[in-house]
Amino acid sequence: MARKDDDRSTPPPPPAPLAVAVADSHTHLDMQSGTPAEGLAKAAAVGVAAVVQVGCDVAGSRWAAELAAEFEQVHAAVALHPNEAPRIFLGDPDNWSGQQRPAGGAAALDAALAEIDALAALPQVRAVGETGLDYFRTGPEGVDIQQESFRRHIEIAKRHGKALVIHDRDAHEDVIRVLLEEGAPERTVFHCYSGDSAMAKTCAEHGWYLSFAGPVTFKANQPLRDALLATPLERVLVETDAPFLTPHPYRGRPNAPYLIPVTVRSMADTLGLHEDELSTAIAANTARAFGY
Repeated sequence: MARKDDDRSTPPPPPAPLAVAVADSHTHLDMQSGTPAEGLAKAAAVGVAAVVQVGCDVAGSRWAAELAAEFEQVHAAVALHPNEAPRIFLGDPDNWSGQQRPAGGAAALDAALAEIDALAALPQVRAVGETGLDYFRTGPEGVDIQQESFRRHIEIAKRHGKALVIHDRDAHEDVIRVLLEEGAPERTVFHCYSGDSAMAKTCAEHGWYLSFAGPVTFKANQPLRDALLATPLERVLVETDAPFLTPHPYRGRPNAPYLIPVTVRSMADTLGLHEDELSTAIAANTARAFGY
């Protein structure tokens, strides 16, 4: 019989605190158990002093902005997730019987993006994201819609002088192509970086930030660690993407910002750095990337 603390539904134990506080550059407190205040306190107790709360749709983006207005250590990012844009345009397939597709179209996407635009103007909103491209879950019918949404998020970020947070899944070449065609914002962050070392070098050449999450700790992910090694220290961020992507050795159990030290220590080991040196760099990089 498994021990209670090995139960997949049991949150992992708190790691030893970091001596130098860092920030979780990408999390979803609205999807985690407990209250945001409890999650933030648990994170602060182990040296995670700030978080970027990321919206994936209009309601989640509003929630992120409201939370950031309430808590000084929370910074908001607002956007339509790449998979959300086709759902809005095409109509939610979960509500489609096959006889009549729900109302959607360009007008619905325009309305949603107008709300994101308004939220992006708020001072507590530090970024527009997560936006980008995801070819894993969205079929060919959604590609053009995703790319149009991505381009419009880029414009919103630049117009408001906010960072751009990119979700890139199975779409590396198109993400970079669109960024270069539109002109990337001065501060651009690849959330949960998943490319190889060659792509990392390309991103570094353009001054983009790469944020590493739990997968960098997985034994089979040496190519991702190679990408970390290829990234200039001044462009490295860390994140949880909680409640997803829990780092080793807790993979499959609930993730939360308080587990950031586990990933930081794994990254420091890969880089051959003392954890304090890496934490110092990450703290400065995150503040610079998100303008706080």
